[in-house]
Amino acid sequence: MTPTPHLLPTLTDSTSMDMPWTGVIPAADEALYRLAGMGTGQVAMNIRRPALLIIDMQYRSSGEKPARIEDAILEYPTSCGEVTWRAVAHVARLIAVFRAAGFPIVYPHVAPKGRHNGGRFADKMPNIMTISARGYEFIADVAPADTDLVIPKHHASAFFGTPLASHLIDFGVDTLFVVGGTTSGCVRATTVDASSLGFKVIVPHEAVFDRSQTSHAVNLFDMAAKYADVVSVTEAIALLEGRGRLAPSGV
Repeated sequence: MTPTPHLLPTLTDSTSMDMPWTGVIPAADEALYRLAGMGTGQVAMNIRRPALLIIDMQYRSSGEKPARIEDAILEYPTSCGEVTWRAVAHVARLIAVFRAAGFPIVYPHVAPKGRHNGGRFADKMPNIMTISARGYEFIADVAPADTDLVIPKHHASAFFGTPLASHLIDFGVDTLFVVGGTTSGCVRATTVDASSLGFKVIVPHEAVFDRSQTSHAVNLFDMAAKYADVVSVTEAIALLEGRGRLAPSGV
């Protein structure tokens, strides 16, 4: 089944609909990208087997409760504050659809930092080494089930130094729906690596978040131009439901 074209907005549509980068990316830049043909195609065509990657949905990213980021970072310096909590409800919607369809759900997440594994990120942001054990727990509303695959990681990309690609190949996955945070960090790094490895990537934009809304918008624009289809959660669910006749992974 070929997805209905209006379900997959591209850069050429962004002037006529409310995309996350509207009003942030200058119109001249968008025109330049269109002239180059960037973002005018779609990757989410002929999907055979999708998987949902839920990246770093941990209390270290959200704080214990919704709060302004200025307050949230006093609790966890890695917190993105209330934007994480806004994303939680959208991630939960996608989880429900994937569970009902029997498609795989994978949780790449920041592993607790040991004494020597902070890496260069810790060199740039030493406060990450102060996060308590509680901060590494999954946010309860979007926590993994026993049937989900949980993969600890120590770097931005969920693929770097992990067995994620092997698991996805074993599941027969060809398309990844990537959600979580941060848009400019782990989501982008994972999306670039996924595209490089030959996976189709869809980023439901309300289900990703960043501490900087400018960085969030710019990185979504860039991913839409080069690596992924950036769509709304409603559009992502409609696309998934259009694929409902597919057999679940592992069958």
